[in-house]
Amino acid sequence: MKTMTTDELINLLDANEDLNIIDVREDHEVENGMIPGAVHIPLGSIPEEAPNLDKSKEYILVCKGGVRSANAAEYLEAQGFEVVNLEGGMMSYDGELEFK
Repeated sequence: MKTMTTDELINLLDANEDLNIIDVREDHEVENGMIPGAVHIPLGSIPEEAPNLDKSKEYILVCKGGVRSANAAEYLEAQGFEVVNLEGGMMSYDGELEFK
């Protein structure tokens, strides 16, 4: 499984790269802010939402500390998706936040 540091992600965001970020945290966690442009799909909903994702795109997965997103990444990778796990998750991320 590929991984990415939060610094690498922030650099991509600053460069206005077209990113596909999935936040797998629970509803009460995302209320504290999400990475701009991220889509919220709680970990438990990943299997039912996977058919709605595009296998031609790479997805960056994020959670609070990196463990749940690694689980989601393993699942999606097994389904044929290109995925990257954000190391350290939101606990390591110190970039801009978006509130939904």
